[in-house]
Amino acid sequence: MIPGAQAASGVQEIDTELAYTCDFPRGEQPVKVGITAKIPESALPGQAVQPEDVVMDVTLPEGAFAASADPAATVSAEMTLSVDVAQKGQEARAEWIGRTADPAPVPSEGELVLRTSGAVPYVAPGAPGDLSLKAAGLTAVLTTRTAEGAPTEPATTDLVCVLDAGQDPALAAVDVAGGTTSPPPSPSPSAEWPGEDEEGGREGEEPAPDAPEVGTRVQESGAADAPPCAGDPDDQLNMVAYVTGYANVAKLDGASRFPLACAQISQGPSWLDFTDPGFMHLYQDSTVDLRYQGKPQLPPSQGTFLTFGFMPTTATLEMTQIPEGTRPDGTRIPNIKSDLAISLADFSSRSVTTITMELMLRLRDVEVNGVPLDVGDDCRTSRPFTLTVKGLGTRSSAGILEGYTLATGGQLTGSVSLPPFSGCGVDEDLDNLFTASLSGAPGLVKQVQGAPCAAAQGSGSAAFCTSGYEPVDVPVPTR
Repeated sequence: MIPGAQAASGVQEIDTELAYTCDFPRGEQPVKVGITAKIPESALPGQAVQPEDVVMDVTLPEGAFAASADPAATVSAEMTLSVDVAQKGQEARAEWIGRTADPAPVPSEGELVLRTSGAVPYVAPGAPGDLSLKAAGLTAVLTTRTAEGAPTEPATTDLVCVLDAGQDPALAAVDVAGGTTSPPPSPSPSAEWPGEDEEGGREGEEPAPDAPEVGTRVQESGAADAPPCAGDPDDQLNMVAYVTGYANVAKLDGASRFPLACAQISQGPSWLDFTDPGFMHLYQDSTVDLRYQGKPQLPPSQGTFLTFGFMPTTATLEMTQIPEGTRPDGTRIPNIKSDLAISLADFSSRSVTTITMELMLRLRDVEVNGVPLDVGDDCRTSRPFTLTVKGLGTRSSAGILEGYTLATGGQLTGSVSLPPFSGCGVDEDLDNLFTASLSGAPGLVKQVQGAPCAAAQGSGSAAFCTSGYEPVDVPVPTR
């Protein structure tokens, strides 16, 4: 699915400024977005067109954070610009995500300019003809802190922005000449899409219309903190993928970010079911294990919340997976259930992937208002808790894939309720403090899985795997 090296061509520069209207807490406000990037002038069908040096300068109006209960001294931003890619009547959508390198000081008066940058996905034209890129909607997550470095109330502001009417949203046009490239490799040995012949089309089905394809996001320099995540080239069923995301803590009206983590996936058996009229179901059971420094856990992360609504509390969170057991025959009990329903009328499909994990949460290095609080070495949830997330995907009769599949990655959502805490405190019992603050009410969980590396594919996996058999796609968490 990922094309080969891009053909040599000239480079054109994108340099434009667009006006948006965003829904700030105090009402709709105008926002200016300056976009600069470099992109090839021409390409061949099936070759990667990779935008580079993408920078988005976002100008916020004066008093943008006036609705906050606490005065904001600094602000960090993550911007997501939707880019519509079109060619010969076929369309796709890419997301250009940029983040500020450092928190920017909020001026006492005047506008605030935030410079964001990041790596963005390539686009692969499906046929000869002009390939156009146009700016569409914009979303943003603004994180603010006080002069003392504590989170404001609220700690984040989510914006949804609409492009003002009467503007030219065009970013670039790429000339796609005639010619072809070698067929791209298949994404993995997964049985996500059954019935495909060796040429990549479904048996007995006319080829889908050529359409531009949006690729996985390339690994960013900012993702250097990604933990080791090597696949096994000798295991035909093994895949590895990076995951990250957020989990809301309902009682504290805040969110904790999952750091980039390594997921080791072992694809299990699959079977067909024709009992649903008009559909063929392909079911597959698989397993996924977290891996960090040889342990089944997420990398430790630091979370900061306003305990009881006013007291800044910081703690290091350690999330450990309780591995699934084994059946009497020694095989693993699966914790991934995939259901791919294919329409027998037009071969469109919908998929539901459910992932379930048993976890334990441990707290350490706790500080309350900057003062260390000794919670001991065994402050954790009193029992394991269950995290269940689901990913939904669709594939049109024209072959356009949207949403999540195990083989391509995407967004997973669910919720989790934390049990009471135990073992917290040395000189005093602090169990009730953390139970009252964190336990109980379910919180939304949103994870993003990157495209997996199937190391056993050898040279065919180069677009998805590094030379060390680690995933190329490093996802960015979204709220």
